[in-house]
Amino acid sequence: MAYPGVVPRVVVLDYGSGNLRSAERALRRVGADVEVTSDHRAALAADGLVVPGVGAFAACMTGLRAVRGDRIIGERLAGGRPVLGICVGMQILFERGIEHGLETAGCGEWPGTVERLTAPVVPHMGWNTVRAPEGSLLFAGMAEDTRFYFVHSYAVQRWELVTEPPFTPPLVTWATHGGDFVAAAENGPLCATQFHPEKSGDAGAQLLENWTKSLVS
Repeated sequence: MAYPGVVPRVVVLDYGSGNLRSAERALRRVGADVEVTSDHRAALAADGLVVPGVGAFAACMTGLRAVRGDRIIGERLAGGRPVLGICVGMQILFERGIEHGLETAGCGEWPGTVERLTAPVVPHMGWNTVRAPEGSLLFAGMAEDTRFYFVHSYAVQRWELVTEPPFTPPLVTWATHGGDFVAAAENGPLCATQFHPEKSGDAGAQLLENWTKSLVS
């Protein structure tokens, strides 16, 4: 992908968790100028910030706070600067996570609790379709039967949207494994996916291209 004019600069936040190099390669594939770092200034200055994450919610929050990642996310969003969370990097954007009876506070950018999936088989591992809302930026130009790669045991399964002014409700994409869960969300500069776009082949590349193009549009 070649961008006319300015090439989007993206930082993949290194806080000790996540498929950093896979995310870096996937973003380079769609034409972004990518840096993997925990540097505060670089993370704030980039056109876009990607927050990956794998493993336990509590461990990811510990690593994130160690590099002031929660502050970086908050400062970027306060200035309308785009952030994209991936997998546990999406989960930590919510108010709290509960794993093995342990409740851990998240970044609190969105309301909601990350809990264990209610399904006969956990983890949810493999390819699955999603139900994207009309007007989605991330899923623009994709067919309804497009599949993405998931590997997770926890997710947000309920989201009570605040729709009264002055609040603008986020665009929420759902998927089903046992029951419904949040597969992606878009709320102004804040976007996130529960699946791994960097492992989702051409579909994931299209989603990342949609996101990175929006950074310089």
